[in-house]
Amino acid sequence: MTTTAAPSAPVCPRCHKVPPLCVCTGIVPLDNRIGVLIIQHPQEQDVDLGTAHLTALHFRNAAVRVGLSWPSLAKALGRPADPKHWGTLYLGSVKPASLLPGQDVIALTRKGAAHPDQRGQLAGLEGVILLDGTWSQAKALWWRNPWLIKTTRIVLGPHRPSRYGKLRREARREAISTLEATALLLSKLENRPEIADALHAGFDKLLDRYREREKATRTSVG
Repeated sequence: MTTTAAPSAPVCPRCHKVPPLCVCTGIVPLDNRIGVLIIQHPQEQDVDLGTAHLTALHFRNAAVRVGLSWPSLAKALGRPADPKHWGTLYLGSVKPASLLPGQDVIALTRKGAAHPDQRGQLAGLEGVILLDGTWSQAKALWWRNPWLIKTTRIVLGPHRPSRYGKLRREARREAISTLEATALLLSKLENRPEIADALHAGFDKLLDRYREREKATRTSVG
């Protein structure tokens, strides 16, 4: 006897969410001076609460690439780019609070210490790279793409925990969603608080719709 697998639920081609969770309507892409490249681990399967594609939708200069490795930044971007002019957000084992207490965006040296010239390291960035996946997946992406070492490594010390709350458990307080990390990073680097406001509004809509769907599911089952 041959069984046929049930077809997958259709997803929005823009945000990659199922219809009840799609919040694309009303999102107006922002003009961003600093480009955004999100590298997503291929095993990152959190379709419901993942934020990579939703994050990219908020910017005119942003891209999501799914895979494990690329030979260079230019290959990942699909255009010429110098990694020396880009930054990579990678927390690793670093504890930001022990480096520069109270500072939410910190540039690191190759040895993982706070760079002595914070302003100089962050001021001239042309773009930032975010590694989207679980803790171990982000680590795999970092080590499988050695050209990332040529970029400026950045860590965040957010002043509040992730908006996920109890919906998704993070390994550390500094670990926030890709969307929240991008919101904090770009709003600080470009000195534009409206960037964080726009991204957080989209994220809050997603979380509200997720909670509503879960509540409706529990009600129908009960």
